[in-house]
Amino acid sequence: MTDHDHDNNHENSGHRSDIDNAEDEAEAEADIESTDAEMSKINAETTDSDSGFVAPDVVDTPGNEWAEIDVSDTEADRIARRRDREFSTFRERLTDADQFKVEQSVFDDATFAAIYKLVQDDHIAAFGGPISTGKEANVYEARGTDTADVAVKIYRINASNFQQMRSYLEGDPRFDGLGQDKKAIVLAWTQKEFANLRRAMRAGVRVPEPIAVERNVLVMELVGLVEERARRLAEVDIENPQTAYEVVQEYMQRLYSAGLIHGDLSEYNMIIHNGELVVIDLGQAVTVHHPNAEMFLRRDCKNVATFFSRQGIDTDPAALIETVTEPDPDPSGTLAQSEHSVQSTDEES
Repeated sequence: MTDHDHDNNHENSGHRSDIDNAEDEAEAEADIESTDAEMSKINAETTDSDSGFVAPDVVDTPGNEWAEIDVSDTEADRIARRRDREFSTFRERLTDADQFKVEQSVFDDATFAAIYKLVQDDHIAAFGGPISTGKEANVYEARGTDTADVAVKIYRINASNFQQMRSYLEGDPRFDGLGQDKKAIVLAWTQKEFANLRRAMRAGVRVPEPIAVERNVLVMELVGLVEERARRLAEVDIENPQTAYEVVQEYMQRLYSAGLIHGDLSEYNMIIHNGELVVIDLGQAVTVHHPNAEMFLRRDCKNVATFFSRQGIDTDPAALIETVTEPDPDPSGTLAQSEHSVQSTDEES
C-alpha cells in the first residue's frame, strides 16, 4: 500500500468516526427526549395538577427508583448486640442483689447505663453494698480494676433537692445556663463535686481522690476500710484538738487560695483515718467569685470555731476568716504528717 492510499484510508476512517459520533449523539438526544416525554406523562398521571403534589392514589407505590437496601449483618451490629446483652445481664445482676432491692429510686435505667460505662472503662470491676444512704445520694463500696476498693457515689435524679443545689450552682461561672432542668442540675452537681475534689487535691488538701465521673455517678477513693468506715470528726474524742484545729485552718486557707470555699464545712464533713483528717462532701463548694461566697465562708468559719471551742480551743470566727483569707497563703505540697497528724482516742485503743 502506498503512502497516498494510507492517507486516504486514514482520512476516510476519520470521516466514519465523525459520522458514528454524530449518530451516537443523535441517538442520545432522542433517548433524552423520549425519557423526558415519558417522565412528563408519568408526572401528569401521578401529580395533582392543582397542588403539584403526588396524587393520592399513587402515593403508596414505591416506584422503580428505590435502590436495594443492604441489610446484611455487620461487625458493628454484632458488637452492639453483644454489649446490649452484657448490659442487660449487668442490670439484672445488680437488680437481683439483696443490697439493691430497696434502691430502685437510685438505680434507674440512665444510672445503670452510667455504671455500666464505668465498668467498661475499667473504673469498676465489682460492685458491693451500700456504705451510706442519704436524701440526695447513696454511697456504695466497689472494687476497682487495680484491686483497690473505691467508693461509688450515686446522686438521685428524682429525689435530689435540686432547688438547694441551684443556690450553689447559680453564680458559679463553670456552670452557667443550667436553667430549671432538674436532671441537668443534678448532673452538673456531680461534675461539680468531681472538679472540686480535683482542685482541692491539687491545692494540698486531703480529700478522697476523684477517679471518674459519668452522669450522676462519681467514683472516688474509699477512705477507710470496707468493714469499718472512717469516723466523722463529730463521732470521735480528739486527743490533740489544737493540732486538729490548725490542720482544718490550713485546709480552709489552701482551699481559699485555690479559689474554693467549702460552703458546708463542719465536724460532720470531716473524717479521721489513720491519723489523717480528710475533708469530704465537696459537692456544694463554690468559687470565691460566687455571689454568696462571703456568706458561705463566714458560715464555715463559725461552724469550725464553734466546734473547736467545745474542744477547749480558744477560737474566734472573725480571726479565722482573717487567717483563711490572708494575702499569700501557701497552697504548695501536703501537710507534714509528723507535724499535723490528728489522733483520736478511738484510734489509740
